[in-house]
Amino acid sequence: MREYLLPPQGSPLLDSPGGNLIYTAGGLAVWDANIGLISRITNEYPKEWLSEFQKRGFDIRGVETVQENFDLRSFIAYTDTHERSQTSAVSHFARRELTFPKTLLGYQPPDETIKDLRTMDSSSPSALSVPKDFHDVTHVHLCPFDFASQSQMVNLFKNASSQTVTLDPAPAYMTPRFWRELRLVLQGVTAFHPSEEEMRALFWGETNDLWDMAKHISDYGVKFVIIKRGSQGQILYDSLNKKRYEIPAYPSRVADPTGAGDAFCGGFLAGFQKTNDPLQAVLYGNVSASLKIEGSGPFYPLDVMPGLAEARLHALKEMAREI
Repeated sequence: MREYLLPPQGSPLLDSPGGNLIYTAGGLAVWDANIGLISRITNEYPKEWLSEFQKRGFDIRGVETVQENFDLRSFIAYTDTHERSQTSAVSHFARRELTFPKTLLGYQPPDETIKDLRTMDSSSPSALSVPKDFHDVTHVHLCPFDFASQSQMVNLFKNASSQTVTLDPAPAYMTPRFWRELRLVLQGVTAFHPSEEEMRALFWGETNDLWDMAKHISDYGVKFVIIKRGSQGQILYDSLNKKRYEIPAYPSRVADPTGAGDAFCGGFLAGFQKTNDPLQAVLYGNVSASLKIEGSGPFYPLDVMPGLAEARLHALKEMAREI
């Protein structure tokens, strides 16, 4: 995405790299920069950004430039309570007495309503375009995008028994009406990473107990269900060992929460690759998120003091508890 960000604190970032994929890569690269990116862009996407990704060690062969005309812009601003604001971009720039950028003219927030799960978004990556040698990677994370494209990606990567597939769902399909379709996809997923709001939306009218929700998800083959709870941390349901854990968020100074959930998913993938232990992986993700919220931009976690991530990981191990 080409991100226009007015963070709660600090200077605006106007037309800078953003989106779920890049924030996830930033969280993963805290621990391991051996990352392959899969995405779709248009010719308007700045080539210097792709060069920057390569310099950081990312493999961009899975980034496909297509001729379709879709909007890569994203506008994000916050309320005084650090919640994402739904107010128009124009009003936010006016309130902060900032000049409205010409490159944001005509921007409309994406319509996230879904009528048919079979519809593919032209901006979503295609399983058919994934480089052949990517098919055999052992650890894959799927960021939120349309359901049909995510389903194809799960089917592409789930076939090898040695592969770990983690999935962060798109909020739009986390509703009871799409449960039947979702449970078929879950059969190919190792770890499921919904937010608390998404889980409550999916189980609306059925239960208010997050553990019941996690257990129900695991009944369809998901080994680990991790519910992201923002400032309250995460809960982990390990269906293989029938264990439940609560992990508090590492106490960080909140400057900009943008991409924290994505950074968590990246850190989790790196931690699971290193340890093969879901609880340890949650701790890695937790630390990545804690670094992200202290500054703006997807790569802020990579520019902090050396050794800080490891120190936080050590401290966090004492804070997780089994219930």
